[in-house]
Amino acid sequence: MGKIALQLKATLENVTNLRPVGEDFRWYLKVDWTLLRGGWGRQHEPVLCPEMKCGNCGEISEKWQYIRQMDSVALKGGRGSASMVQKCKMCARENSIEILNSTIKSYNTEDNEKFKTIVEFECRGLEPVDFQPQAGFAAEGAESGTVFRDIDLQEKDWTDYDEKAQESVGIYEVTHQFVKC
Repeated sequence: MGKIALQLKATLENVTNLRPVGEDFRWYLKVDWTLLRGGWGRQHEPVLCPEMKCGNCGEISEKWQYIRQMDSVALKGGRGSASMVQKCKMCARENSIEILNSTIKSYNTEDNEKFKTIVEFECRGLEPVDFQPQAGFAAEGAESGTVFRDIDLQEKDWTDYDEKAQESVGIYEVTHQFVKC
C-alpha cells in the first residue's frame, strides 16, 4: 500500500540522541484503515494504542494494541510477514503494518524544535494517524555523554539532572506528524 513516516519534534535541553531502545520497544499508534479506499484518513485525539478502522467496510475496532519490531506475524497465503496483522471482524479483510527496522533514527540536538523522521512503516490496508510516546526511550547528556534510560514521554515532557555535567536536562513539547514517503 505505502510507506508512512513518523516524524517527531521536541525541545531538547542538554540532551541528544533520543531514541527508542530495543526490539521490544512498543510503538503505540492509532491506525485508520481508510487507505484501502485511497483516503488519507481522519485525525483522532491521542490515546495509548491503535484504534482500527477497516478501509473496506468502515468498521472501527475498540481493541487497543501496540506494535514491536520483535513481533512477526505471517500474512495469509504465505505472502511474508508483518509486525501486526489484523482481520476486520465485519468483512474479514486482512490488513497489516510493518515497522521498517532500518529506518529507525535518533532525534538529536541539531534536530531541536524541527520535525525529523524517526521511523517508517509499511502499511497495507491501514494508516497510522496518531502516536503516543511512552516509556522505553533513551538519551544522552549533550556535554557529558551520561546515558538516561527508560525515558517516559507519555506526558510529552521529561526532566532529570545530569550529575556529571551538573545541569538539568529535559525533553519538552513532544509532538509528531505522519507523512507519506
